[in-house]
Amino acid sequence: MFYADQHIHSRHSRATSRDADLEHMAIWTCRNSVSVLGTGNFTHPEWFSEIRETLVPAEDGLFRLRDDVQHEVERQTVGVLQQSMRFILEVEISTIYKKGDRKRKVHHLIYAPDQESAQRLIQKFLRIGNRKSDGRPILGLDSRDLLEITIEAGESCYLVPTHTWMPWFP
Repeated sequence: MFYADQHIHSRHSRATSRDADLEHMAIWTCRNSVSVLGTGNFTHPEWFSEIRETLVPAEDGLFRLRDDVQHEVERQTVGVLQQSMRFILEVEISTIYKKGDRKRKVHHLIYAPDQESAQRLIQKFLRIGNRKSDGRPILGLDSRDLLEITIEAGESCYLVPTHTWMPWFP
């Protein structure tokens, strides 16, 4: 058994801590006995660069911290049960679209098994919306179209519809 938090946001999303970087996430993940953590926001250009610089492939579909960053995390978590903590590439996408005569607003989580698949998703999203404005992109895209883009990006990419927007968002 292991604990996972597969949905998080980086410091590139609105209303998040400026300390929401991979190193600090790993420190708090270890302190809370979580084994697998979503990266959040992998479509944001600055965050994806940090992901590429800081994470290295581990087991299939999972990543670990680069050795020097891992040593720093271990130094800052002395006395805490050390575990082999992993990351999974994850992003939340908000879609707003009309279907029939009704407006739809749905949040989705997308997971990618590798950086190449994530890059293919990013390239598709560049043609649809602005990925720099917020770590949580909002796309004018039907959920079915988002699913097709996800499937086309690579084997083992998957989409999870998470929830519709709250009632106070008309």
